[in-house]
This record gives sequence, structure tokens and C-alpha cells, in this order.
Amino acid sequence: MSDWLDRFLDPRSEEIFFLPLGGSGEIGMNLNLYGHRGQWLMVDCGVTFGGESMAGVEVITPDPAYIEAHADRLAGLVLTHAHEDHLGAVQYLWRRFRCPIWATPFAASVLRRKLAESDFHEDVGLTVVPLDARPRIGPFEVEFVHLTHSIPEPMALAIRTAAGTVFHTGDWKIDPSPIVGGDIEISRLEELGREGVLALVGDSTNAMREGEAGSEADVRAALTRLFAGREGRIAVACFASNIARLDSIAAAARANGRDVALVGRSLWRMLEAARENGYLDPEAKFLREEEAGYLPSDRIVLICTGSQGEPRAALSRIASDEHPHIVLEKGDCCVFSSRTIPGNERPVLRLKNQLVALGVAVVDDETVPEDLGGPIHVSGHPCRGELARMYQWVRPAIAIPVHGEAQHMAAHATLAAACQVRHTLVPSNGQVIALSRHGPAHVGDVHAGRLAVEGDRLVPLDGEVVRARGRMMWNGAVLATVVVDRKGRAVGAPRLSAPGLSGDDEEDLIASFQDAAEKALRQAGRNERDAGLEEAVRRAIRRCAKERLGKRPEVRVHLVRV
Repeated sequence: MSDWLDRFLDPRSEEIFFLPLGGSGEIGMNLNLYGHRGQWLMVDCGVTFGGESMAGVEVITPDPAYIEAHADRLAGLVLTHAHEDHLGAVQYLWRRFRCPIWATPFAASVLRRKLAESDFHEDVGLTVVPLDARPRIGPFEVEFVHLTHSIPEPMALAIRTAAGTVFHTGDWKIDPSPIVGGDIEISRLEELGREGVLALVGDSTNAMREGEAGSEADVRAALTRLFAGREGRIAVACFASNIARLDSIAAAARANGRDVALVGRSLWRMLEAARENGYLDPEAKFLREEEAGYLPSDRIVLICTGSQGEPRAALSRIASDEHPHIVLEKGDCCVFSSRTIPGNERPVLRLKNQLVALGVAVVDDETVPEDLGGPIHVSGHPCRGELARMYQWVRPAIAIPVHGEAQHMAAHATLAAACQVRHTLVPSNGQVIALSRHGPAHVGDVHAGRLAVEGDRLVPLDGEVVRARGRMMWNGAVLATVVVDRKGRAVGAPRLSAPGLSGDDEEDLIASFQDAAEKALRQAGRNERDAGLEEAVRRAIRRCAKERLGKRPEVRVHLVRV
């Protein structure tokens, strides 16, 4: 048994153990564990999304293998808020550890809608807590502290133990004029600082950006001015979970005599959850996409999913002229009221080019009119000025940056040191970090991988299924069926197909593969086993493909012995 595990199990332990299984060194896929006196508390369980290089992979979750193996020591899961990268993996992973869940009303509403798609939703023990809750979960007292973000009820967690208090920020910003939900609880943060905070584990997304993120109220005013005087349809691309932005767009539309339609199923799910908890103006009426076509083009604003260029989202289908109800054409305008997530630059650029080719005017951060007087998007994460204020309020002894790529977390650590935080440590997924009055220490490592959602199953992202698909995406595939007699001699010509490789020269290419396969069989020993014959044919076809095409395709051989 490792030394840190002995200390973790000690009922008199004066340490808190922090173990990220997702969200450290990346933006998204947050899954954090806090350990104390033999029990774990999970904070968030989110997803990230596959990029263009991940063939067929749309949703990715953390690999919870470590906590799955120790599920008997998992006291519960606490959700900080309702964004996909913080609760989106619960519907895929919960059955692996089957612990109780605590969430505020809005996050619970969103989670219930996701769990309804599972076959275990009735088994989940979900406790809905008020915004100032302090549930006792095993050896942890968890106080919910309201912050501001781009979604209702963003919660920081003051996690109290016998070894001290850890302040887990979740996602946050300082919005002086929040459109949806309450204000940031500055007085409570200052009280926590006076009580004493051992460590702050915090959002690093904007740690390289100076100043402050800005207010949603400024976006509402800018969108109202932007919509004024436009004659065609106005489409706005934004994140479905940004309830404040939906409200701002609806208000800007009303101010300009336009109705609003929601185009994308995820927008309706979020709207239902927001209305269920009283977070949207009751005067904000939203049309369905099939109703939008009956209105004059100068009377409609379309709120669309797909701001990140997702190929199956509403805006991509509109830009490709594949949407059953919505068209955009010359004279219309598309506003990107969102930030491009790092890694999505190419699909977003491709989407914008498709829209421009249709004659649609594209407005984003780079093309927004200079005289607009405000931004069309503000981030939901703290910039350096806001991070500094948080450290002034909470005054932790230790800073642990998370929720960012390596450069963001390193910048966060440097800023924390400049704010007089005595100790900083930048973690990686799978690292066990001991937190005590002596400071932080990296004391061990556990497995921390990624799983790809494949229909009803989860497969390792670095496993053979995804690797083979990647090889086929880049190099194509050859499927060969070879029939041999009992002595290993070919019975007729091999049957082959080459999806992703053959074109106008298909007949000639297949013939060359057949010749290579037959030659391999002749050269193989007569007593060669089936596996040996399959491998000989596979190698021969790959060599032929390399010589003919400069490619090394995925080759699968099915050998039949008669």
C-alpha cells in the first residue's frame, strides 16, 4: 500500500487529498475528487467534445476507473452548475459508481432531462439543495456560495474538513449587472477569508487575459443597437446553456419589433429548465423553427445552436442548405455571440465562409461595428483582474489552478504568487495532491484516461477501436475474403473491396491486390495455420497499397478454409 493511501485512510488525518481525473491541463471534462479520512467527495462530472481529428467521436468523458474501483469510499457527487463540461458525463458514468448527487434547482432540472435518456434514471439519488445549502456529506461539510457566470446558479463550494477548508470556485466571473440570477456573494467570500481557507482550487480559463470579462448588460445593449435598422433575417449563434444571452437576444429582438425562434433541440431543453426555475422574463415568447418561416424576414430573430461549427448542429445545417425549415440568404445577417473554443477554429471558419458564400453578412468579434458601443459577447470566466480580487477576498494559503490548458494554469499560478499566496502547485490529471498546513505536495499517481461515447458503450479514446477508425480515416481500408483448401491453396480469386481508396481505377487496383494476396498464399508454407495465412495476405496487400498509392490502409482479412 502506498504511503499516501495509508495517510488517506488514517481516521486522524490532518490532510486533504485533491485528485483531478479530468479538467486539469484542458478546458472541459471536469471531474475532481477530494479525499479525507478514508472517503472521497466528487465535484462535477463533465464531458468534452471530439474535434475533427477524432473520427466519429463526438462526446468524451473522463475515465473514472480509479473511483469506480473504490466506489465504496465515494460519499457523493456535488455539481457546481449545469454546463456540459461539469455535469454532462453523469448520464454516461453514474452507473459505474452509483453515489448520491447534490445539486441546486436549475442544475437538477437540467440533469433530470439528461438522465431521462438513460435506463437508470429512477435509481439516481438526487438531492436538490437551496442556494445557501450546507449539506454534510461523509467527513465533508459543503457550503454552496453563489457567484456569477453565464448560466443560472453558478456555485463555488467551501469544503470544510477537520484538516481545513478548500474553496473550489467552479466556473465564475464578476458581473456587476447580472441579467439572470443573483449577485456574487462578496461579503460571504470575505467572511471565508477571515475564517481561514487552506486552499483555493480555481478556474484558469482566462488567466492570460488582462482586465475583467465584462457584463452581460453591456451585451444586451450592444445587441439591441446591432439589430436596429436591419432588414433581413437575423440569426444569432450562441451556447444553448447561456440563459442570460437568450434573455438578452429576446430583449433586443422585442426592442426592434421582432419575434424570436429557437432553432436547435438543446435550446428548448435549457429554456424549459430556466422557466421551471423562474429565470426567464415571462414576456419572452419563443417560436418553434417551423413557425419562423411564416414571418416576414424583417420580423424574425433566429437563435441557433452550432456556434462552434458542429456539423450536426442547426447553424451548420442551415449553412449547408440542409435544414428542413430555416434558410439564410443574401441580405440576412448571422451574429456569432460566442467565443471560439480553442481547437474549434477551423470548423468555425469553415461555417462562416459557407454563410458568406450564401450572401449572409457575418458579424463576430472581429467584424463588429466600431460605433456599436459595446461587445456582442462577454466571457463567463474571470480575467486576471477578477482573479486578483478573488484572492484578496478569500486569502488562501495554497492556490491550485485547474480548468485550463497548461499555459492558462501556469499563468494562474504566477498571478496567485503575485497576490501573496504562499504556495502554488499546477496539477495534472491523475496526480494525487496532499494539502496541509505545510503546503501542497504531489504524493502519488493514479490512472486518468479518456473514454469516447460510442452509442450505448464507452471505449478508451486511445484504444484500438478509435485508433483503427483514425487509420481508416487517413489511409482508407481494404477488406479481403480468401478461401483456401485444407492444404492452404487458394480456391478461386480472393474477393476484395477498398472503401476510401478505389476510384476510377477501382478494377485495376482490386486486381493488383488480388495478385498480391494470391502470391502471398503461394509463398506461404502448406502447413501454415489460419492466423499465419491471414497475416501474410494482410502484409502483402499493405505493401501493394504503399507501392501503388503511397498509403498504408487498414487491412482486414477473413480466411475461409474448405
